[in-house]
Amino acid sequence: MNELVSIITPTFNAEKFIRATIESVLNQSYQNWEMILVDDASTDKTIAIIKEFTIKDNRIKLTELLKNSGNGFARNMALEKAIGKYIAYLDADDIWLPQKLEKQIKFLKDNNLPFTFSFYDCIDEEGNSLNRRVEAPLELTYHQLFFCNHVGNLTAIYDIDFFGKIVIEATQKRQDWRLWLTILKQIEVTKPVPEILALYRIRKDSISSSKFKLIKHNFGVYRDFHGFNFVFSVLLMTRFLFTQLIIKSRYIKKI
Repeated sequence: MNELVSIITPTFNAEKFIRATIESVLNQSYQNWEMILVDDASTDKTIAIIKEFTIKDNRIKLTELLKNSGNGFARNMALEKAIGKYIAYLDADDIWLPQKLEKQIKFLKDNNLPFTFSFYDCIDEEGNSLNRRVEAPLELTYHQLFFCNHVGNLTAIYDIDFFGKIVIEATQKRQDWRLWLTILKQIEVTKPVPEILALYRIRKDSISSSKFKLIKHNFGVYRDFHGFNFVFSVLLMTRFLFTQLIIKSRYIKKI
């Protein structure tokens, strides 16, 4: 149980959060990892902060893009550089709890799974609890995922030996949901670790904080990624919104 985990972290102007994010990786009980950070031409102190860590720990690796190319491009470049058996995702403002990797890898092996994720709690920009916990079905099928993204990006991990490196077109929005759909289309069903293993930071300027942007990008998954025509995509989006209101709300708990 000591295979290398490659942690994919794109960064852009994350000086306020990146230190806590990296420290949450350093504090992992499972220590065989590499953290691949690709900075998307930040204009703040993000790069300087990351370099403080790269000097002290060669498992933390930084690539600097010369021009801003988008989060998807940075994520794909990090994936290209990954050499681990497992790929895990951690955005530059989120935090892992100390036993996140250890528990997930054990769960993968115990359940003979090539992909899993976990529950997570939500925090604000200052790191304060929002008293909101996001859970998921204990068996997640492709059909369920098709109408609701139950997988938090900061909690997902998959086995390269099973899937290979899965690259989603960099220009597409909701790259994470498209990735999980690609995975579950192959294996049909998976299970989450039924524990809180990470903290998701909700920022005022994030896509998840803007309902209009979120609806627009989710519609794009049906229209562009799946290739459905406009009318059918509208119908699917209607079902998606119904699922969010009725089904997913059951998995969002007040704590």
